[in-house]
Amino acid sequence: MIEGKKEECRLNLLFETSWEVCNKIGGIYTVLSTKAKTLQKLYKDKVIFVGPDVWSDKNPSPFFVENQSLLKSWRRSAQLPYDIKVRIGRWDIPGKPIAVLVDFNGVYAHLNEIYGEMWSRYGVDSLHAYGDYGEGCAFAVAAAAVIQSIYDYEGCPDDVIAHFNEWTTGMGLLYLKWKVPAVATVFTTHATSIGRSICGNGKPLYDYLKGYNGDQMARELNMESKHSLEKAAAHAADCFTTVSDITAVECEQLLDIKPAVVTPNGFEKNFVPARTRFDAARQQARAKLLGVARALTGKQLGDDTFIVATSGRCEYRNKGIDVFLDSINALRGRTQSRVLALVMVPAWVDKGRADLQEAIARNSTAGLPDAVITHSLHNYDEDPIINRIHQLGFGADANDSMTVIYVPCYLNGDDGVFNAPYYDLLIGVDATVFPSYYEPWGYTPLESVAFGVPAVTTSLSGFGRWILASSRPEFTVSGVNVIPRTDSNYNEVAGAIAQSLFSLISAQPAERAKIAKAAMNTSSKAAWSHFMEWYDDAFRIALRNAEKRR
Repeated sequence: MIEGKKEECRLNLLFETSWEVCNKIGGIYTVLSTKAKTLQKLYKDKVIFVGPDVWSDKNPSPFFVENQSLLKSWRRSAQLPYDIKVRIGRWDIPGKPIAVLVDFNGVYAHLNEIYGEMWSRYGVDSLHAYGDYGEGCAFAVAAAAVIQSIYDYEGCPDDVIAHFNEWTTGMGLLYLKWKVPAVATVFTTHATSIGRSICGNGKPLYDYLKGYNGDQMARELNMESKHSLEKAAAHAADCFTTVSDITAVECEQLLDIKPAVVTPNGFEKNFVPARTRFDAARQQARAKLLGVARALTGKQLGDDTFIVATSGRCEYRNKGIDVFLDSINALRGRTQSRVLALVMVPAWVDKGRADLQEAIARNSTAGLPDAVITHSLHNYDEDPIINRIHQLGFGADANDSMTVIYVPCYLNGDDGVFNAPYYDLLIGVDATVFPSYYEPWGYTPLESVAFGVPAVTTSLSGFGRWILASSRPEFTVSGVNVIPRTDSNYNEVAGAIAQSLFSLISAQPAERAKIAKAAMNTSSKAAWSHFMEWYDDAFRIALRNAEKRR
């Protein structure tokens, strides 16, 4: 280990396979992209990331730099099945690991016969597949075929691990198990597909967890194929892991298998500006956020406005967006301070509002109609967030000290309104709230505290559980407040969040500085150098189990 706890696992090759390799669409991207630097430090170019080639000449990946010299000999001799094509280069992130992007379109024509094999060998039910199931399976099989080809070319060495992330790669693990059983496999579920579906359908998960049967719930919720695949991959893997203790309990009940290792998600603070640039970056971010808010609402939001945000996946109930809005509503009448609350979650966005763009360009502060949303939506009338904002009356009173703005786009620096990446804006807020009902880990609060921004989360998040186990859930101690949440205490959670925000609003500058320092210290404890030992344990278990088959 880098920290000297254990000697790192001996590996000849490590394949990391995920839909999010060079494809920034979710939290797993953050997991892998931040872990890469530590993996490179440990294993150098023995690490190969495998991801989907979903790009084109007109829409190239901003995270991939092709390099014709990498794996050159293999590529010249490779005879890949199913008309699979690859591009090889480096993932343009800290550590710059080797990345193989796989064009899997040719696999589609063979999926039925592959599905038949997976049913026969592993009992995977693909009969009820729909949506992104076929796409995930086609990519996973193509990725596994690439791994098999490289493994064979290298002379079938010992100590080779293929790590598959999430159900979308499960069929790749099973394919590799079938074709190349000597390769050790690790499967990590970052959230069970059936657990997420139970919560997303408004059903209570935690009070009734012991009474749920995963297979039965999958049939009820039309999730048979994804659940069947995820369950088969978990059971077939040489080592099955998940990212938190709370999800481990969920896996044991719904997938009928206890993870061998819990591998919590660390990260690296490469995105945090140096101390010499930090204050300027924060001021710039606040100017951007407040400028957009003034142009949209017409309100006189001074520089002392308290800015609070929530962000992440657009899952109204699972991510606690509902309780966040209700907590801001609960702040009404409790403080006269100006509060700007931002809901920054990518929804079914159309484009940035033209009238808002024009108002920003003219430095107008006249205010606009429907002054609670920055971008137009394809499904405006059905979107639960905008509907709840309107129900609570936000935007109806120009004198309301509470201002709520919905930012329904992915903040990648080119959204048409802010034109700044998420991290460049996050540094400017005063607090974040992530009151998740279903959150296997929770990167967003971890990112927040890295910037010294205090975060509120719940006891139903993996990150919240980690805070409770490793520190005290107090702002001045950890920079994090963990609110107890159950299936039945929604109103209490909203009230507790409102009280937490009120305490931050009321804090003096010296106390806020102390909280910011505590938050940054907490983020340092979650560096990958501290968390990699759990992956080392998983790798050792996988290698031992694979060795038994030789």
